[in-house]
Amino acid sequence: MKVKDIMSKPVSVHKSDKLSQAMDLMDKHDTRRLLVTNGSELMGVITMRSIARKLGTWKTSNLPASSLHVAAATTDLFAKVLPDTDIEDAIALMDRKGGILVVTDNGNILGWVTPHEILKSAKGVKGYAAEIMKEPISVSPGDRVAHARRLILDNDIGRVPVVENSDIVGIITERDVAKAMMNFRDLVPDNQQDVRIRNLIVGDIMTRSVKSVRTNTPISEVASLMLDENIGGVPVLNLKDELVGVISRRAIIKHLAEKG
Repeated sequence: MKVKDIMSKPVSVHKSDKLSQAMDLMDKHDTRRLLVTNGSELMGVITMRSIARKLGTWKTSNLPASSLHVAAATTDLFAKVLPDTDIEDAIALMDRKGGILVVTDNGNILGWVTPHEILKSAKGVKGYAAEIMKEPISVSPGDRVAHARRLILDNDIGRVPVVENSDIVGIITERDVAKAMMNFRDLVPDNQQDVRIRNLIVGDIMTRSVKSVRTNTPISEVASLMLDENIGGVPVLNLKDELVGVISRRAIIKHLAEKG
């Protein structure tokens, strides 16, 4: 199978558009990233995580999100591939480079391959959740959003389970943080932002409906759950309902690359 067999149509945004427009596009198309273009030229990729990173930096601390442009949060987290690239090579490249794959031919953008397309094309993945899960990093509902954001960025993860009295009560994702930061900067007056942002807690913005898997859940079922729910990762529980790990789409891609 070739990259051209699984690629999908990318959603793009112009580098001079506002960050708020980019987030509206992500919501509309239910995606975590957009291609950033300047006419027909590919400039990079903007993601929910890069927006969350940009909106929390001191250089933009006094600027409303509506004044910031896409170019300010654009990353180079992509690699170009040809349409006839083998899927196995594409998986290895995505695992090695991170980011996504942009399918081009003679300078023309034909499509993109994200972790979603890789998971959709993966058949008969062997193994169980316990084999690929990572040690969980968690927060409590009373922790500050600024702390959760720092954990997400420092550990390069897309989500953090929210635990209270040993029970998972929610999950806070890069999307939750980016949206909170966006709304906060646009709605709260500049002279109140420092105080108010310190009072913004995880319980205020976390997603309360959490999908989870067990340590003995087959990886193929984990992948299917992520595709069906369009989520980027899931907490892993043991038989005592204790949080023991987290699995992301990237972990499955790494597993596929190692098995390939």
